[in-house]
Amino acid sequence: MTNKLPKFKGEPLIEIPQFIPVINFLEGDFGKAVDAEVQGKYGKHRAISVVRYDPEMHVVVGSTPFYCVAVNEFIASEGLRTVNPADLLRMQRARILPIGQHEDTALVLGTEGDPNRYLARHLMMQIRARRQDREVPAPAVIPLSEIGLCVDQHSPQGLRFKLKDCAQVFYDLSVLNKDGRFSLKDVDDETGLPNQTRDKGDYYLSAGDSGLSVLRVSNYHGIYSDCVHLEESSSSGRITVISTDNNSRNFKIGRAALERRLLKGY
Repeated sequence: MTNKLPKFKGEPLIEIPQFIPVINFLEGDFGKAVDAEVQGKYGKHRAISVVRYDPEMHVVVGSTPFYCVAVNEFIASEGLRTVNPADLLRMQRARILPIGQHEDTALVLGTEGDPNRYLARHLMMQIRARRQDREVPAPAVIPLSEIGLCVDQHSPQGLRFKLKDCAQVFYDLSVLNKDGRFSLKDVDDETGLPNQTRDKGDYYLSAGDSGLSVLRVSNYHGIYSDCVHLEESSSSGRITVISTDNNSRNFKIGRAALERRLLKGY
């Protein structure tokens, strides 16, 4: 060929969705402002104050289920919420953010007893009233974005959880009854949890189905449903936020920006 051809121009051969969810850690000016709201309302409780915005790292450091629920209280009006287990599954598959930290994503309710008997009993009462049934297929998993927070002087933490009116609860997740290993292909897209465990797999499930615990995705690429110390946090903890509708003013990507990414290399 003696002459170089002009550059080929085309259109992406995929359907670009109307809504593109965006995900990020609770960081920067937004994270700082949210932390100020959370601490201003609930900061006298240890389950909240152990998590703080770090001005040097510019990110909220640490995580407890109480703090995550409080965050949702302040960001819901912005079209945002904290991630659930299914969101983290998609995040892992897309390799968008590094899961080098632990993430609290849901509560696991097994029985009305210990650990965390007081909180477990109150949640069980709410679920029974909603189901109009004394039998609750357990263990049940409740994403933290489906829960509200209220002050309760009788609670050991000074706070307790309350189900939102239309809370989504996943029942009878028997996979949480036994430790094991799993691969991403074993994970259900709706729950974000494996349907089964095996002797071998890239990820580890540490099971817990008694009382109330927090479901935590760890920096060791595992899922732990036996984290019973609801007030404990560490510097490796992070809180991840996802947009839920096109009205989100934060973490927003324009369609033009996405199209430029898709066309790159065409």
